[in-house]
Amino acid sequence: MRMIRVLLVDDQTIIRDGLRALLELQEDIRIVGEAANGREALDQTLALRPDLVLMDIRMPVMDGVEAVRAIKGDSPDTVIIMLTTFDDDEYIINAMTYGASGYLLKDIGSEKLVASIRDGMDGGIILPGRVAAKITSHLTLGATPNLTMNDFTEREIDIIRLLTQGKNNREIADSLFLSIGTVKNYISQIYFKIDVSERAKAVVFFKKLGF
Repeated sequence: MRMIRVLLVDDQTIIRDGLRALLELQEDIRIVGEAANGREALDQTLALRPDLVLMDIRMPVMDGVEAVRAIKGDSPDTVIIMLTTFDDDEYIINAMTYGASGYLLKDIGSEKLVASIRDGMDGGIILPGRVAAKITSHLTLGATPNLTMNDFTEREIDIIRLLTQGKNNREIADSLFLSIGTVKNYISQIYFKIDVSERAKAVVFFKKLGF
């Protein structure tokens, strides 16, 4: 069984305690550390190398958005999911642009939170409906290649269609009878072709392309 090592980041101790109590009930999730602000989150990420950081937005010293940018700069493979009470457009767009894999609101149910952590580890984009609408309409791409569907192989197109449906890597692998490693390799090739490094930007690109 895969163990997901999680770092909790929130300036309120009671929130961290509640999350720890909930998540430690799961056999496949282990809390490896806690932080009360973005600076501590960066330090703890570098020291503990968690698989996933579950982080608030508004915190003292360094907020969650700046922490995403700093953490992804030093530890690009770390999955980051924002968990906050704020669904402000600017927070969402900046966090996702800097490399967050998801943006959840604190009114989420416990089962959905646990499922979101697992989906994030499988490469999924974690966005509730009202947040997804904001990110799709506002997230912009930089200078993108002038590509059409003809620039992708048949297998890449299969994967792209599933990506734009919100499938995570495990679901894509199961649908196409491939290993997760093979799916990750295809996705890396796709990202290279369109010159992006984040899943959210890739999804926006392909939706604009007509997928």
